[in-house]
Amino acid sequence: MAQTAWSILPPVITIALALWTKEVYMSLIIGIFSGALLFTGGNVLEAILTMFAVMEDKVGGNVNILVFLVILGILVAAITRSGATRAYGEWAVRTIRGKRSASLVTALLGIVIFIDDYFNCLTVGTVMRPVTDKFKIARTKLAYIIDATAAPVCIIAPVSSWAAAVGSSLPEDSTIDGFSLFLQTIPFNLYAWLTLLFMLFIIWTGRDYAAMGRSVRENAAHFFIPPEYQDADDDDDTAGQTPGKGRIYDLLLPLIVLISACVFGMLYTGGIYDGKGVQEAFANCDSAKSLVLGSFIAFVFTGLLYLPRRVVTFNQFCACFGKGFKAMVPAIFILCLAWTLSGICSDKYLNLGGYVGALVSAHASVITFLPPIFFLVALGLAFATGTSWGTFGILIPIAMAVVGTENANLLVLCVTAVLSGAVGGDHASPISDTTILASAGAQCHHLDHVSTQLPYVITVGSCCLAGYIVDGLTQNGWLGLATALVCLAAVMLTIRAKVPVVDD
Repeated sequence: MAQTAWSILPPVITIALALWTKEVYMSLIIGIFSGALLFTGGNVLEAILTMFAVMEDKVGGNVNILVFLVILGILVAAITRSGATRAYGEWAVRTIRGKRSASLVTALLGIVIFIDDYFNCLTVGTVMRPVTDKFKIARTKLAYIIDATAAPVCIIAPVSSWAAAVGSSLPEDSTIDGFSLFLQTIPFNLYAWLTLLFMLFIIWTGRDYAAMGRSVRENAAHFFIPPEYQDADDDDDTAGQTPGKGRIYDLLLPLIVLISACVFGMLYTGGIYDGKGVQEAFANCDSAKSLVLGSFIAFVFTGLLYLPRRVVTFNQFCACFGKGFKAMVPAIFILCLAWTLSGICSDKYLNLGGYVGALVSAHASVITFLPPIFFLVALGLAFATGTSWGTFGILIPIAMAVVGTENANLLVLCVTAVLSGAVGGDHASPISDTTILASAGAQCHHLDHVSTQLPYVITVGSCCLAGYIVDGLTQNGWLGLATALVCLAAVMLTIRAKVPVVDD
């Protein structure tokens, strides 16, 4: 389909409805159907068939991610049922001294789990939620910490599924090595670095503001767990069952095996046994298959760890299958709808990326402003579509076509701006998969997480924009980084002077 401005309408409708009604599912369905109507020229029956054709294609193409989520949900349920999470929480309460320490440990765990953002969101939430609950830390604050250490960490980690995705976004006829280009972008990915610094500042000072400040203040007055998650948290107790005999190592060992197995999966699917080097194997891996492989190995290991020792009974372990799947249903449903919306906006249908690319190419004559232009376009596109991978998959080839390979320095800055903007837009978008999974990991209302995180995204994004403007003017990434850091420092000093400590 020829790209037109109408292609922007479905994501705009979806986001507007989500923010207005606070209902994500119906907003996504309406947005998808409106896009299908546009594509079919108003033919309702064909629009319905188109909508489900796109869903079939997108869900089928991402089935490994869905299987990974289900297995991870089962693992989470099994670890919880074993009593290992409770044992860890009791140890953490004895060891961790206060809310600040609990939040910092949560952030540290998020930084350590750099392999994949999906895995990061759900694992950090599962492990740390009992601890943060005991210290009565708002679940919106927990969701922000999880989200701020998921994609921003993955996009600057050479060994991650994101590095592979960026490398695969280069055109097939490109003479540039994708992994080497990715390595060059790491120091200048302003949104990633500034988000991590700003998150640590907020944790250390406790000076939350805007929607987050209100949420934390309300939580301090009355600690609140969303009703839909209360049964899940208290399921074992309300069922009259005694907790499992698990110890802390019954939590740590499955997680260690899960991380190690996922890394092994990436090396294996990348061809490490076919003679490829470690770097090449990571660059060529199939991250979705790797996660499925790693999670299944961890699942088998957990069963062998628990059952012979009678940490849980065989029936209790099998009961975790349904419970784990049930816990993942909301995230799976939203992901399926978000993927479908992304599909209806793809080049096969409304071609939103083509329209955005045409706008960028038409105004590419002003070389000086290319980094900030690419940053803003990536920010808007990721916000509208909810996918950072799709965003840099669309814009990196455009950046290479516009800049060319002769000016290698400017190309690195433009690609970095694309990656930075994609992560920023992904953070702000209510239909982003990582935003959805951060909400699921923290077990808080999804739109509460979106609304409380948005002011922080805007704050960091504004500092990044200043840095990329300097990048364009000087074509020097280090000067842009220094500018962004100075802007962020000024913002943090202002917050420290003007915003009172909300909850300490």
